[in-house]
Amino acid sequence: MSGDTTRGAAVHPPSAPAACAIPHQSPTPLGRLVATVERLRREVLEAQAAADGRALVELAKGILIGQLHCTPAAAARQLDVLCRESGTSRLELAADIVNQAARDHVSEVAAAFVESAGSADGPADPAEHSTVSVRLRTAESGMLAAASDTQAVAESLLTNALRPLGAVAVAVWTAVPDGSLALAGHAGFPPREAVRWRHVPPGVSTVAGLALRERRLVTLARLERAGLPSIGHLQWPHGGRMAVPTGTGGRIHGVLEICWPGPLAPQPPQIERQVEALAELCAHTMDDSPPGDPTAADVMLPDVAELIDLAEGLQDPAVVLTPVLDHDGRLTDFRIRHAGSRFVDPVGRPRGDVNGALLLEAYPMAAAENGLFDIIERVHATGEPFRAERMSLTALVDQIPLTSVADISVSRHGAAVLLIWRIEDETARLANLLQHAQRLGRIGGFEENLATGDTTWNAQLYALHGLPATAPPVRLRELPDHAHPDDSAALGRFLRALLHHRRPSSVHFRLQRPDGITRHIRVVAEPVLDADRRLHSVRGAYQDISAQHWTEVALAATRDQLAHTEAESAERNRLALQLQHAIMPPTPPAIEAPGLLVAVRYRPAETESLVGGDWYDTVVLPSGLIMLSVGDVAGHGIEAATGMVVLRNALRGLAVTGAGPGQLLSWLNTVTHNLAKHVTATAVCGIFDPRTRVLRWARAGHLPPVLVRGGGAEAFPLIEGLLLGALPDVTYGEREVELEPDDTLLMFTDGLVERRDSSVQDSLGHLVTAAAAGAGDLGARLDRLLAGSRSDTDDDTCVIGIQVG
Repeated sequence: MSGDTTRGAAVHPPSAPAACAIPHQSPTPLGRLVATVERLRREVLEAQAAADGRALVELAKGILIGQLHCTPAAAARQLDVLCRESGTSRLELAADIVNQAARDHVSEVAAAFVESAGSADGPADPAEHSTVSVRLRTAESGMLAAASDTQAVAESLLTNALRPLGAVAVAVWTAVPDGSLALAGHAGFPPREAVRWRHVPPGVSTVAGLALRERRLVTLARLERAGLPSIGHLQWPHGGRMAVPTGTGGRIHGVLEICWPGPLAPQPPQIERQVEALAELCAHTMDDSPPGDPTAADVMLPDVAELIDLAEGLQDPAVVLTPVLDHDGRLTDFRIRHAGSRFVDPVGRPRGDVNGALLLEAYPMAAAENGLFDIIERVHATGEPFRAERMSLTALVDQIPLTSVADISVSRHGAAVLLIWRIEDETARLANLLQHAQRLGRIGGFEENLATGDTTWNAQLYALHGLPATAPPVRLRELPDHAHPDDSAALGRFLRALLHHRRPSSVHFRLQRPDGITRHIRVVAEPVLDADRRLHSVRGAYQDISAQHWTEVALAATRDQLAHTEAESAERNRLALQLQHAIMPPTPPAIEAPGLLVAVRYRPAETESLVGGDWYDTVVLPSGLIMLSVGDVAGHGIEAATGMVVLRNALRGLAVTGAGPGQLLSWLNTVTHNLAKHVTATAVCGIFDPRTRVLRWARAGHLPPVLVRGGGAEAFPLIEGLLLGALPDVTYGEREVELEPDDTLLMFTDGLVERRDSSVQDSLGHLVTAAAAGAGDLGARLDRLLAGSRSDTDDDTCVIGIQVG
């Protein structure tokens, strides 16, 4: 940037109406008027920009006068000489002189900008430093010149500093203590749009509200994606936004919001610092506090005296706080300027010990995250009051944290903060706790003075009796008149024990209320004796136990129903177990088959309620062949047991036809699907020829047999075969295996291997390993397999061992 920067940044007028832009047409009176208005507007803006630049130059002249102790004319000549020697414009040189003299945030931002640019792209370009300095200082000059006119401040910001960054509009919002936002100034937005957004009520989420709530710079790449409305969102819905709080001395006065016409790419840190510097400049024009050293906030402020008078007039303990700032104007703590005469310290210290102390020194635990200090800081920054009930306050006493509960109120008054806390009184807390306990327990208390006849009830007791609070209480001797007639005898015994024998007593009776509702009531009372051991009064409590009574009635009915259901269930389980044991005895007799040694081990479920549907069978067919089968019906109980009987007997009958195992399982599937409703099962079926020692086998969703030969064992390869009963027509494949003398074939149900924490393949592998390590006769080997089973499903277990002779 060179020359007069403010003139180069002037706003260009919009295009003239179409009627005035048509070539070869003589100008109309309206066209001449529009052109004149636009020319005058342009000249006004250029004059304002030039005035801003002249203000910066005059400021630089004033600095030279102070440093050189020369006249204004000499300072002007010295400025011209420096311009010629440095080769820069008067405006650029003026910005550098002000930066050197001020050493403020604006000069720091300019220096950081060129330093960041230099570290990223090689040596720093002094022109970039000059551009940023001129832009920020020119904006500052224009803003200070129009400090009392926020609208002029917004226009100066857009013209001198934000248009070079690509922005098209700017809005300056004032934060109102009630949480709302007021549009104090704007530039670049249509007038009608500004009217629509002149006030944003509390609780409405906007871009400026987000920056105010989070108290930080907020950048939105595309406004429409953020889902937050804001001024100008109809004109530039796809544009980007930046919003940054403006504040001084820890107080936020408002928000500076900047609008771009298109999507906003991620901005480098130096651009964000430029925007923050502009917000700080804007804040100084909005600050209504008296000027002075930033650290002067640590002295008594003019409005604190009035706030102290207000605090003394309150019935609640109040503390007046003022902000403590560092040399850079940042908030570091709050000073306790005054603790009211009703002040109650959470740990019992007198108010003289905290008066004049820093808040974090007196209450260091307030610095916890989302603690009391954060709350006070937020109220001081935004002006929005805070109130909370039953908030925990923690203080340190001899390095021991003590916590108390209080109702909190924090509000800002000028530059000071008023903190009110009402420490919860122990007596009031216990009384409140008792009141809630009586309400929740439906308990009402009473006291009856027998000498005067006066009876005192609490509010809960009137509600239990269904009486208005203005009705006379019911005396103890009148209780039989309000009770069910059948309870008269019990009430009579209660009154005799209490009034005549002067013993504590209780009674349960049915109270008949005036509204026709009957409640079950329990009364507990005790006599109160005077100094001469005479009966003076009676006190006690009523409790509505209707819910408990009806619960006991329902529980009694439920217990009867459960007893009946358990008896029925036990009978069903007994029948199922008898049926299962009739077909599958736990200790089956030895099975004889030519050329084979067959042993069976069957272990019923550990729980009788889990009667299952496992079965095994060995049948010598008329052809001399031997059918070997094992199966498992899904489920437990009587249905599984009866399904097992149906399938086992059906397979026996079908085997007489001489069909192979695949055909037998296909027929058995038809029986399962059509005749045994809601039954599914798995099975393995084998046909053994003793003459050739060839075994043909097929499976229906069941685990394959295991062959033990020599010193090893392995499971038969799986054959495809769907479980029984799933589909109406299923074809099952077959395999042939030639067995050798002394081979042992194991057929079993999944109760032998199934575990909840292991896959079936892992469990089957464990069985194969155990079978290969077995020794001794066939029965002993089956016993070891059953004893070493790792199954944990509490299911029936069946294993058949077939040893070839």
